Amino acid sequence: MKSALYNLYTAFVPHHFLNIRTHKKKSSVTLHGLSLQFKRLHSSMGKDLVHSSTSIGKFLPQLFSVAPMMDWTDNHYRTLARLISKHAWLYTEMVVAETIVHQKDNLDRFLAFSPIQHPIVLQIGGSNLNNLAKAAELASAYSYNEINLNCGCPSGKVAGHGCFGARLMFDPKFVGDAMSAIASNCDVPISVKCRIGVDDRDSYNKLCDFVDTVISRSPTKHFIIHARKALLNGLSPAANRSVPPLKYEYYFALLRDFPEISFTINGGITCIDQVNAALSIGAHGVMVGRAAYNNPWNTLGHVDNEVYGAQSSNLSRRQILEKYQLYGDSELGKYGSNKPNVRQMVKPLLNLFHSEPGNGLWKRKADTALKHCTVSVKYYA
Repeated sequence: MKSALYNLYTAFVPHHFLNIRTHKKKSSVTLHGLSLQFKRLHSSMGKDLVHSSTSIGKFLPQLFSVAPMMDWTDNHYRTLARLISKHAWLYTEMVVAETIVHQKDNLDRFLAFSPIQHPIVLQIGGSNLNNLAKAAELASAYSYNEINLNCGCPSGKVAGHGCFGARLMFDPKFVGDAMSAIASNCDVPISVKCRIGVDDRDSYNKLCDFVDTVISRSPTKHFIIHARKALLNGLSPAANRSVPPLKYEYYFALLRDFPEISFTINGGITCIDQVNAALSIGAHGVMVGRAAYNNPWNTLGHVDNEVYGAQSSNLSRRQILEKYQLYGDSELGKYGSNKPNVRQMVKPLLNLFHSEPGNGLWKRKADTALKHCTVSVKYYA
């Protein structure tokens, strides 16, 4: 008998898409000034910038990564993402160090993931050196490929509580010491995700001071740079992703001034054409956030072939749904009644037909089905 989860999503899939194996041919894209700005910056540098050629184990370099996003890049989304792309680097949601330390007897709920998700980076947040060190030590048992410290989130829940997130950029010495503590308690590379500045501390010199201080006090060799500053007062987290202007020139200047460090660019890049535009003029790596979540098929589906020059999984959306169904059946109720529940499992699938005819109907039928879903975990026993 087919599972209830399977019946839920196959009952309202736009049938004329289920057997499509290949992705749409990418259209010509207006880059909203991105390529022009990249080209201008590149020509002003007077030299070519090479791609990072470092890989970890059997994995390809971190040319393309999916940003850590709270409530979005959970285990379920990452499983779907990996079914679509074999080589994109995946980041977890931010996990607070104190949560890891205080839940050390229940760590699977926060840190466990399917081995198919490699390469994967754990992002942690915190402002207590001992807890960050202990969190890194506890996380080591889960074999992440990198551990990243959040120094960029402008949310009041993060930056205003415990003085971490983007607020950490005010104290680069602490960040350096924190990265040293993390590195001393794990055996994988470490990285920092940050903004180009915070509030009125937004000059390029301040950013250089931050990077220089961190690398002088720790073995950090990788920074993910969100090319907007964060405004901690007066702007919502959503507005902080769009209102402060993008300053890609800061990112490319870092490549020039810190040639021994790897930098990934983040912010304002929404399609594979823009990813390749950035890589072609020297970006070490590109991180994409909401576009990879809101339009996974047409974003992640092009990564393997067009960014890495590798063979894609070549799965149709029907095959992806079938494989995801098997994962979903194994996860429902894993951590207690309705933890996770069917709605949480289906959530990442709602964008699988983004911009396609029938997408709106797919979402409405999914929502209606989930509202009336009475599936019990006992069904799977």
